[in-house]
Amino acid sequence: MYDRTVSSLRHVLIALGDPLVELQVAPQGLEVDVREVVIVDPDDPPDVSAGDLALVIGARGRAALPLIRAAGRAKAAAVAVKESSQALEQAATDAGVALLEVRPEVRWGHLESLAKGVLTTTTDDGEVLGDLFALAQTIATLTGGIVSIEDTASRVLAYSRSSDEVDELRRLSILGRQGPEPYLKMLREWGVYNLLRSGEEVVRIDERPELGIRRRIAVGIHAGQQPLGTIWVQEGDQPLTEQAERALLGAARVTAPHLIQQRNQPTSRFRENLLAALLTGRMDAATVAGQIGADPGKPAAVVVFAVRGAEGDRSEHELRRAEMTGLISVHAAAYRRSALVSESGGRTYVLLPDLAPNAQLLNLTREIVTTARRHLHTAVQAAVGSTVSTLDDARISRQEAERVLDAMARDLDAEVATLADVRSQVLVSEILALLQDNPRIRDPRIDALDPELAKSLLAYLDALGDVRAAADKLHVHPNTLRYRLKRIDLDLDDPLVRLIAQLQLRMR
Repeated sequence: MYDRTVSSLRHVLIALGDPLVELQVAPQGLEVDVREVVIVDPDDPPDVSAGDLALVIGARGRAALPLIRAAGRAKAAAVAVKESSQALEQAATDAGVALLEVRPEVRWGHLESLAKGVLTTTTDDGEVLGDLFALAQTIATLTGGIVSIEDTASRVLAYSRSSDEVDELRRLSILGRQGPEPYLKMLREWGVYNLLRSGEEVVRIDERPELGIRRRIAVGIHAGQQPLGTIWVQEGDQPLTEQAERALLGAARVTAPHLIQQRNQPTSRFRENLLAALLTGRMDAATVAGQIGADPGKPAAVVVFAVRGAEGDRSEHELRRAEMTGLISVHAAAYRRSALVSESGGRTYVLLPDLAPNAQLLNLTREIVTTARRHLHTAVQAAVGSTVSTLDDARISRQEAERVLDAMARDLDAEVATLADVRSQVLVSEILALLQDNPRIRDPRIDALDPELAKSLLAYLDALGDVRAAADKLHVHPNTLRYRLKRIDLDLDDPLVRLIAQLQLRMR
């Protein structure tokens, strides 16, 4: 999962810049911390916390005054409104909160997305990924141009600030509107979009003075063969640098993990946090049920999924995992409107509440796994926890599913399983894990066996002492197997020796 860290108001304003917002007052200065971007609706009680950038939607003029005062009491960092006034500026000053005026043509959803993108993020292991705005500025420095980063739907995710004159295409793109259609049509006719989607080639686009469009270079961003977006570099008042194309190619590879990270974040982070809080005991079932419209007294179950196979390119693997989580979310929501999906530690957890007592989840889980294999070309394993009587016991279902999935990862080829299906295999797998972690409770004579003798002994023990059956499995003559067994310094007539040997050999 990803957690937002702190950016200063100055950093946010520099990143967003004049095309979107203008600072009106900042009574606490520009170094105040911005921790999160929140939407404030005048029809709802203001839910604002310290360090928030509050976007006031649907309240203009004096109607925004109570929200500004509430943000000040909560020690928010800033409030953004569509129409500023002297009264609002005075209220913000008195409340000790910065006031931003949003350009009339800017869509709130677009501003929210860009503002959230400004905030630096880190991964679970503490690796700082940085933000796309900072990356766009770095690309601008290396290329000498004016940069924008877009997704595959041509939505602007981040852009560099610039003192140079920007052309009409860039201006309209930043404001969230489509560029000039004649120019976009020419790009399609020239095959520019096809080139950007098909590989890493840097594409050159000539200027079109009659449309107010300057020269550009662009490159596609990919994870393996999957397109993620595009980096566009507009030439400003000065020519692009000599190394611009080489820098742009490297930038595309660096940007890919950032875009995968954004895809990997669910549309509603709030719902993901609800599931994590429930499964770790940080939130009670009644509270979670109230948020998702479920009955906490009805049965529930947890299913856990994991992508298997060689990871290969890290970006490509992360993209597959993100797509897998999206696919699971769609299937789970279709099955139960109140389903919750969360990704953690490389696994995807699904909570299915409001189940019938005899709910059959295996078919749903198999359908998801089959769809993933067919459409995402990804090997997936899934473990279905038992259906528990109430939402309070969801953690029991989760723990059971994790036990099964752990065993499947170690030595089970099944794609979908429950504890009832593979209980013996799960128990043996967990015993073997204990043996692996505790060398002192192993017989050193068994550890010392060479691979041929170890394989022969395990086949003999699995065949319950039937030499001919074991020899057939090993494709050797029975006398050959008898000779090998005589070389082993163990009393194979002792059932306890056989038990320990069989466990240790399975561990190997």
